[in-house]
Amino acid sequence: MFDDYVEHPSAPGPDSAHPRGSLPTVQYEGFEPSPYDQDDNRADVFQDPTDVAPPAAPIFQLGEVQCPLSAPLVSLVVSSDSLFMGLANNLIIEIELSRAEQFIRIQIPRKPNEFAIHKLFLDPSGRHLLVTSLQGENWYFYRGWKKPKQLKGFKMVIESVAWNKAALLSSSHSTSTREILVGARNGTIYEAVLDAEEDFFKSQERYLQPVYTLPERHPVTGLKYDMFPPVDPKWALVLATTPTRIYEFVGKPARRSEEGGRVFTAFFGETAPKIVELPGNVDYSELHVYSPNADQAYSLPKIVAWMNAAGIYHGNLDFESKTDELIDSAELLPYPPVSSQSGNIPVSMALTEFHFLLLYRDRVLGISNLNEQLAYEELLPLKPNEQVRGLTSDPVRKTYWVYTDQAIWEIGVSNEHRDVWKIFLEQGKYDAALHYANSASQRDQIMSAQAKAFFNEGRYFQAAQCYAQCSVPFEEVTLKFLDAGERDALRSYLISRLERTRKTDLSQRMMLATWLVEFYLSKCNELDDLVASESVSQDVDNLLAERAILEDDLRHFFETYKANLDPRTVYELIQGHGRTDMYLHYAMVIGDYERVVEHWVMEEEWTKAIDVINRQSNLELYYRFAPVLMRQAPKETVDSWLRQRALDPLRLVPALLRLQHAPRDPLSPNHAVRYLNHVIFEQGNTSPTIHNLMITFYASTPQTTSTSSQNHPEDDGPLLRFLSTAPSDPLTGKPYYDLDYALRLCKQGGRTQPCVHIYSKMGLWENSVDLALEKGDLELAKINADMPEDDDQLRKKLWLKIAKYVVQDKQDIKMAMRFLENTDLLKIEDILPFFPDFVVIDDFKEEICTALEGYSAHIDALKAEMDEATKNAEAIKQDIAALQKRFITLDAHERCSACALPLMARQFYVFPCHHTFHADCLIGLTKEFLPAHALRRILALQTELMKTSQTTGIDRAAITNPSLIPAAAHTGRQPSTQRTLLSANFGSQGGPGRGGANAFGRSVLSAGDRLRDLIIPDALANLVTAPAGWIPGIGLGGGGAKRDAGEKDAEKAERMRKELEDVLAANCPMCESVIAGLDKPFVQPGEVDASWDL
Repeated sequence: MFDDYVEHPSAPGPDSAHPRGSLPTVQYEGFEPSPYDQDDNRADVFQDPTDVAPPAAPIFQLGEVQCPLSAPLVSLVVSSDSLFMGLANNLIIEIELSRAEQFIRIQIPRKPNEFAIHKLFLDPSGRHLLVTSLQGENWYFYRGWKKPKQLKGFKMVIESVAWNKAALLSSSHSTSTREILVGARNGTIYEAVLDAEEDFFKSQERYLQPVYTLPERHPVTGLKYDMFPPVDPKWALVLATTPTRIYEFVGKPARRSEEGGRVFTAFFGETAPKIVELPGNVDYSELHVYSPNADQAYSLPKIVAWMNAAGIYHGNLDFESKTDELIDSAELLPYPPVSSQSGNIPVSMALTEFHFLLLYRDRVLGISNLNEQLAYEELLPLKPNEQVRGLTSDPVRKTYWVYTDQAIWEIGVSNEHRDVWKIFLEQGKYDAALHYANSASQRDQIMSAQAKAFFNEGRYFQAAQCYAQCSVPFEEVTLKFLDAGERDALRSYLISRLERTRKTDLSQRMMLATWLVEFYLSKCNELDDLVASESVSQDVDNLLAERAILEDDLRHFFETYKANLDPRTVYELIQGHGRTDMYLHYAMVIGDYERVVEHWVMEEEWTKAIDVINRQSNLELYYRFAPVLMRQAPKETVDSWLRQRALDPLRLVPALLRLQHAPRDPLSPNHAVRYLNHVIFEQGNTSPTIHNLMITFYASTPQTTSTSSQNHPEDDGPLLRFLSTAPSDPLTGKPYYDLDYALRLCKQGGRTQPCVHIYSKMGLWENSVDLALEKGDLELAKINADMPEDDDQLRKKLWLKIAKYVVQDKQDIKMAMRFLENTDLLKIEDILPFFPDFVVIDDFKEEICTALEGYSAHIDALKAEMDEATKNAEAIKQDIAALQKRFITLDAHERCSACALPLMARQFYVFPCHHTFHADCLIGLTKEFLPAHALRRILALQTELMKTSQTTGIDRAAITNPSLIPAAAHTGRQPSTQRTLLSANFGSQGGPGRGGANAFGRSVLSAGDRLRDLIIPDALANLVTAPAGWIPGIGLGGGGAKRDAGEKDAEKAERMRKELEDVLAANCPMCESVIAGLDKPFVQPGEVDASWDL
């Protein structure tokens, strides 16, 4: 506050600086370096001389406020950083301490001889101000007004005012004071409500009524009230003081309204006060309360102090008290002797958290309210004839002000709780001292003193906890407890020290932890001895409970500090005390499961050993103890294996083999087989060893009776089920087990059905059928005979074996006849050779007749099918002939769909879709979408037709007019200028004979990527459309033999042209190209028009 206006006398002046030069050498006797390491907690207690702090600043510091006064100062009040001063010339000065440079002057419109300011009263929010006078005239000012307003109803000299702090601080916009209590000089207490809101029909005095009059009618010098509980007030505390008495009223107030008022009318009428009287010869006193959180609206005061002639009557306010007296631990503090000319009674006082500030005529004193010792004294720099007026405080901001008629001082309070811990330490209030301790050294002193006090009082466990938190040497504390025989308290001390030892101090932590283990074990044995003794039989239950708690503590200790214990040492300690349960628990805690399992195996506690193995994740323990556990507890062992899917079954094979020849109850399942089944079918194991081991168990299972498996086929059921359901290699289709090994085991065990099944797996169907027949199992033989489904010949052969067995070995003709009904592969004629020569036909006469009737019916069915096929062929021929007679009428001006030239100009084709093409246009379009095999056929026909036209060409004019055929056409010569059909490369590879043509055809077939280029539409069109008689050498006369040969050639050429025409004109190329060109772009390469490009 007022930093720009306050002069601090204790601040160094400009001449107080040290002169330049070297400082004198300072000796540090008694402040040697700490003997402890820097990381040791105790090093904080031992201060290094270089770390010694400079002397602390004083708690209270008096500073003068530079504030010019136009008249003598009469009264000063401060609240919520708002300061009001009342001058003798009836001028009120308002200062906002946050803007101290701005002064607001409010003038009371009265002359000094008519109105003399007596006191100012400011509410906690700093908004409402009451100005009282000795004449009984009172004025009211609200922050923000230009001028005050007179309270015409307030006709009394006001000595004290009690504000409604909760209502005023909780609402910053309210203009009402709510209910307030006013103490008058005539001993009457009034209840009033003021409201600064401008209302034409209402004055600011909303309510004023006397509620209580003191019996002695002395001035009410102090007045305070609080509602509690703060949020939902149901009770009220009112404190009122006179120069010699203090009144305490506790009761239920009337329900408060929103406007306030009339709360205490019935309160004082129903409540009898508690009165404390302290006689004196002064006519003034002061009442103060202190609240630690005064800036909070619903906070309650904690300390009350009443300054009177006898001293300071103070105590704590206990709002949770069950009685009507809320002032607790009330004491009277006499005033200290002061060599002052004005007497021993102070003029005014103020209350801080830990001190009483007393203002005398020439000085200010500060007395601790904890030990009642003088903590501060400072003389006031008064001028001649300067008169001290009072001491006031800001209850919200915790600032304190001294004022005279000419000056104002502010008492700065800093670090008031600095030495509080020492006072509480001297009083033995260690918890409070720890609360106010600020450094490690202070806390260490407090804990050391508290530990000694507890030890001297015999409270050893509390002393152990305190010793563990201070710097008293470990050896000293340990010897203290050992000398006192308090091993339990020593154990508590060691545990606390262990908890506070750094984790990097491995050796210290290990020694402490090991010592604690020995303490625990000794205590357990001690309790066991007490339980076993007869002298304390009546306390056995308590001892057993104590032992159980101690054992639980030891188990928890093992779990917490296992990293700080040496296993070998702990094992020796536990074994030395004979604590098997702790031995096993410690081993479990540190993960030494092998030791635990070994113990239970030696004790033959198989189930417990298996439980321990199940709790851990080390697979080696499963493998190590598998043989013995499988032998002694197979079911539990297999259950354990099934829960651990990470086990390698191959490493468990030795343990599984322990059960192969072990005696076993026939009614109990084979647990080795149960595990192998799980591994194979659930886990999908494909190891041949596991599969072979499964067959070994099934094949070597001892028979329950002496009969063979042939008489008890159900004994082979498990083995057969495994052989038939065992998974196979998806690549080879073969099972993972060794078929030869399985066959050998089954043969050794005399298991026929499994052998037959294995033969079938191996594809040896004949062996499987032979073995089944050898053992007389006809049904098994039938099943295997039907297995080769894709080889009917082999199946028939196998069935013939079975038939031969039935006829020759069984010699049962009727069975043989019934046997034929089981298969469709054999007929009666197939088995007739197996019958004896002198067999009587009557036994199978009906079967022979049935077979003949079946053959006859089959022949009739075939005949009917042939007749139906003949009729269908005739119908198809008729349809083809009808198609050849179809016709389409064309316009004479019709044009080719491809070249758009007149259609009648040359040979053309018309399709049912009404598309028309010239022959050469049709060929050019068709070759683009025909498949490769059709193109090869066209080239082959083209080659064959060319062989007949090697000597002469074909001229369309000669075709239409035979007289134009040149003579050379009849000699078989072709002019050298005749257009050739094929390229020179292909033409030079063959001669005119058949060998050249064949070579040419092979070349065409090998050039698949050039097939379309080899077809020449114009030339091919000439070949297709040329009549047979116009091909040279065909149909032009000659001798008889020559004529016959020419006719044959003409027929052949006509047949080839017909076939070529069928290939070319099979489909409309324009319609077919729509489907064939779905995957081709709309714009073909070379068709892009780039003339429009920029």
